[in-house]
Amino acid sequence: MDRRQMLTVLAAAVVAGCGRVSAATGTGAESTDTTALPSSPRSQAAAPSAGLLPPPPASRRITLPGGGALTSIPGDGDLLALTVDDGVDSDVVRLYTQFARDSGVRLTYFVNGIYDSWTDNAALLRPLVDAGRIQLGNHTWSHPDLTTISSKEIAAQLTRNDTFLRKKYGVDATPYFRPPYGNHSATVDSVAAELGYTTPTLWFGSLSDSTLITEDYLVRMAQQYFRPQAIVIGHLNHAPVTHVYPQLIEIIRSRNLRTVTLDDVFIAPPRTPA
Repeated sequence: MDRRQMLTVLAAAVVAGCGRVSAATGTGAESTDTTALPSSPRSQAAAPSAGLLPPPPASRRITLPGGGALTSIPGDGDLLALTVDDGVDSDVVRLYTQFARDSGVRLTYFVNGIYDSWTDNAALLRPLVDAGRIQLGNHTWSHPDLTTISSKEIAAQLTRNDTFLRKKYGVDATPYFRPPYGNHSATVDSVAAELGYTTPTLWFGSLSDSTLITEDYLVRMAQQYFRPQAIVIGHLNHAPVTHVYPQLIEIIRSRNLRTVTLDDVFIAPPRTPA
C-alpha cells in the first residue's frame, strides 16, 4: 500500500468514527449530522490499534517540575501533549471524544464547566476518563481573565469547576489548571496553589482555533507545532478541527510521536478522593 492509499484508508476510518460536522460562519451557527455511532464496552475501554505509538510505561514518569508555569515536557523524547480547552460546542466535544476513542489519541481536556457540552457528553467521555485516555484539567468555571478579578473570585472560579469535575466525572483535577488566555500572576498562582492547583499549564504551540479559522490553517499550525516534547493547545469550540483529524493523525504518525496526557508523563502528587 503506497502513501496515498494509506492516507485514503486512514481518512475513511477516522471520518467514519467521528461523524461529520459542517461549519457555518459565526459562533454556534453549525449544522450537524448527529447520527449515533455504534459503540461497545471494548471500543470505549481499550485504545484501538491505529498505528500510533503507545504512551510510555509508568516507570518512565518524571517528577513534576515546580517553580513556574509548565509550557513543555522536560527532556528529550518523542512525547506530544495535545491539550484541548473550553467546550463551547457540544458537537465538537463529542467528535473530539469519538476521535480519541476510535484512534487511540490521548488528550488532556481543560474544562469550563459552565458549558452544557460537559454534561451532554458525560456518558461518552466518562469511560475514556476512567481508562486514563483522556485527562481533565481545570480551566475555571466560566473563563474569566483571572488577572482582572479579586482573589475571592479566583478561588470561586477554580473551586466551582473543581466541584463540577468531581461530581460529574469523579476526578480530582489537581494540580493542573490552565488560566484563561494564559494570563496569570503571582496572586493567581498563590490562590490556585492554596486549592491544590500548583501547576499553571500553558503551552509551546497552538492550533490557533479559539476562533473560527480554516481547515488548511489548522493543519499548518499542527505541522508547525506537533514537535517532540511539546505541549500544544487546541479548542473544543469550532467545527473545522473535526474535519482534519486524518491529517492530524498523519502528522503524529509520520513524526513518530507518542500522544500523552499529563498524567502519562508526570508522577501525580497525592490526590484527594473525588
